[in-house]
Amino acid sequence: MRRFYISTTLLFWLLVTAFWAGSLWLPPAEQSQAVAAEKTYSKADLAKHATPDNCWMAIRGSVYDFSAYLPEHPSRPDLIEPWCGKEATEAYNTKTKGRPHTPYADELLAKFKIGKLAADKPK
Repeated sequence: MRRFYISTTLLFWLLVTAFWAGSLWLPPAEQSQAVAAEKTYSKADLAKHATPDNCWMAIRGSVYDFSAYLPEHPSRPDLIEPWCGKEATEAYNTKTKGRPHTPYADELLAKFKIGKLAADKPK
């Protein structure tokens, strides 16, 4: 009986170690889905979402849907609404007042990202 206990315990820990080691080699599921699901939007697509109820902005090459966030934003919505449907990197970087957003704001961006902005075609 003792031999059976030792062998099953050893087998259990070998399996636990194997699963742990396997998780080190595989990318996290969320990360692989995010990379595969990233969609590209043109500036024309972006411009279609220029109202407070349907507000998309492009910041640093990524497109964000801020429709649900606008009412929760700490400043007045009328400061942000003019940037709906537009490329807003400079406005985001300076808050249009010459000061940057906080690192917390940068973290929040990830929650609202829906894709990336298509590069301009050369003329």
